[in-house]
Amino acid sequence: MRYSIPLCGLLAAVAVASDVHELTKDTFKDFVAENDLVLAEFFAPWCGHCKALAPEYEVAATELKEKNIPIAKVDCTEQAELCQEFGVEGYPTLKVFRGADNVTPYTGARKADAIVSYMTKQSLPAVSVLDAEKLPEFKTADKVVLVAYFAADDKASNETYSAVAEKLRDNYLFGAINDAAVAEAEGVQQPSIVLYKTFDEGKDTFTEKFDEAAIESFAKTASTPLVGEVGPETYAGYMAAGIPLAYIFAETAEERETLGKELKPLAEQYKGKINFATIDAKAFGQHAGNLNLEVGKWPAFAIQKTDVNQKFPYSQEKEINAKDIGEFVESFVTGEVKPSIKSEPIPETQEGAVTVVVAHNYEDVVINNEKDVLLEFYAPWCGHCKALAPKYEELAQLYASEELSKLVTIAKVDATLNDVPDEIQGFPTIKLFAAGKKDAPIDYSGSRTVEDLIQFIKDNGSHKVEVALPEAPKADEPEEELPEQAKAASEKVEDATESVKSAASEATEAVKSAAEPEEPEVHDEL
Repeated sequence: MRYSIPLCGLLAAVAVASDVHELTKDTFKDFVAENDLVLAEFFAPWCGHCKALAPEYEVAATELKEKNIPIAKVDCTEQAELCQEFGVEGYPTLKVFRGADNVTPYTGARKADAIVSYMTKQSLPAVSVLDAEKLPEFKTADKVVLVAYFAADDKASNETYSAVAEKLRDNYLFGAINDAAVAEAEGVQQPSIVLYKTFDEGKDTFTEKFDEAAIESFAKTASTPLVGEVGPETYAGYMAAGIPLAYIFAETAEERETLGKELKPLAEQYKGKINFATIDAKAFGQHAGNLNLEVGKWPAFAIQKTDVNQKFPYSQEKEINAKDIGEFVESFVTGEVKPSIKSEPIPETQEGAVTVVVAHNYEDVVINNEKDVLLEFYAPWCGHCKALAPKYEELAQLYASEELSKLVTIAKVDATLNDVPDEIQGFPTIKLFAAGKKDAPIDYSGSRTVEDLIQFIKDNGSHKVEVALPEAPKADEPEEELPEQAKAASEKVEDATESVKSAASEATEAVKSAAEPEEPEVHDEL
């Protein structure tokens, strides 16, 4: 999915001298040693996502320069050894360095303001000690900040709040004030926490007993706009929120604003139970299909249970207004509305060694059995899925015997045509549902080779099944076998290359994509 974003101002920033430090193997370690905090991007020049990030990264670098937080980049096509040292497997990879040995992944969005906000949080202590003079500036230091008001001798509140701050420092700025007079001036009683924000009512106050889980829940709920907007920078957050998401699809900003205002009382009524958000139907209308809505018929409304990926589309024949949507939402909350399930027909026979899963047989094949089930979530148009297909079939053949098939199932599901419990963020996604642990599937993040997948199943499956690849043909075999030997050798080279995700492999894919018609754009880039 491509986004049309005005970049004139950003591109102008690139034209001037860059504030991004370009590092090499010879300069990298000295640079991170000399600076207390560094954000480093590991990139490849041909990478489309890297190109999209570049102007945002430049703007962030200039803003962070004023805060003495340097931003750097490493070209992995030139510094392959350095990139391998830090476990770079895809581009762009962003990491936060506090010295060469204290490295954490950057988990923020790839926009200038998000990068600045994230790194500003990283530069501050988990809890900033405030007073009456510092408070006004701190309250507006970010879109959301939390300030705790408690007595200096209230050790229990201090320890609990500090523990939450350490855990959530990537998400919010945390401050604390011990001065009772300041608390009184702010209209709060000790102990309490005020979440200040630049939207909705401006602040929310937590007055319950200081408990880590309760404070975390308060922060997550209070920091979410009553009617937000679903887009590339917010999608993952809504998916991780743990509560249902109500989508309001509309084509124009004016219509989204109008519908948002009309449904805002509902958002207030169900605050903490359902998140409400508008979504640009022109840019992300295809996502409606994933919610079992008819694409192109706007405006539209649907609720998604994000934890189990159940969809509840509102009839597109009906008008979207506060009264009717209110009745629909209430029926959803009481369980009167049943989820819409999209599924291909259950196969009459399974062809090939890979078991085909659809929504209607998902529970039987994947969950309700005592097998270790390796499941690939794929999309028919996905180039990486097509490349994996012959290897995945080869893998399945190894477990196809009567004995082993009772212990291990190698399966696949077309996630574009079947509703599955998990919201899949990219293709292919591979998960292992181990026997006896079906509620905690393990994501596969290794290289897509048959050998590595075999090892993954053995290490993480409950049955610890071990299989081996057939030996390669010997050199003295008949001449007609040589093409197969060449194929096997080529396969090994391909797998080795993919295991480190080298620049050469990705460049080839990029050239191929440029030469061939573009594949359909999909929702997983939301």
